[in-house]
Amino acid sequence: MQAVVPAPGFWLGVRCVGGELHEIAFLAEEVTPVEAIDPASAALAAEATRQLAAWLEDPTTRFELPLAAAGTPFQRRVWAAIAAIPCGETRSYGEIARELGSSARAVGGACGANPLPIVVPCHRVIAADGRLGGFAHSDGGFLLEVKRWLLQHERCHA
Repeated sequence: MQAVVPAPGFWLGVRCVGGELHEIAFLAEEVTPVEAIDPASAALAAEATRQLAAWLEDPTTRFELPLAAAGTPFQRRVWAAIAAIPCGETRSYGEIARELGSSARAVGGACGANPLPIVVPCHRVIAADGRLGGFAHSDGGFLLEVKRWLLQHERCHA
């Protein structure tokens, strides 16, 4: 990671390449940023950490960052649908699947592959019965606790 943002109970790692935000990772422990960063991305990494810290204070904060166009066309369609979910609200994997003419499992896979969580708020996607479902290809442990915290954080500020 090139920059790290402290959050309650976890850290957010940021990776930028060529002036675009490529990855936000949930970290269980603080890491010292050791990856080299090109000059074109240094200012972006600083801005991404500033905006993430602002979001941690107020989850209605809107992100204005150049995002890398990663993922398959289907993944990008899922991520666009996720990005449209308002802060403090959730939608089910099945609802998004119906909207896109796909399956809940495929939507779940695209959510798990999301390289930019929080900016593309995949934590807002839950199971049809209201359970959390998975998060970042995990169905328990640390990452599911992060998802629970993210949803509670948004509900408290919505």
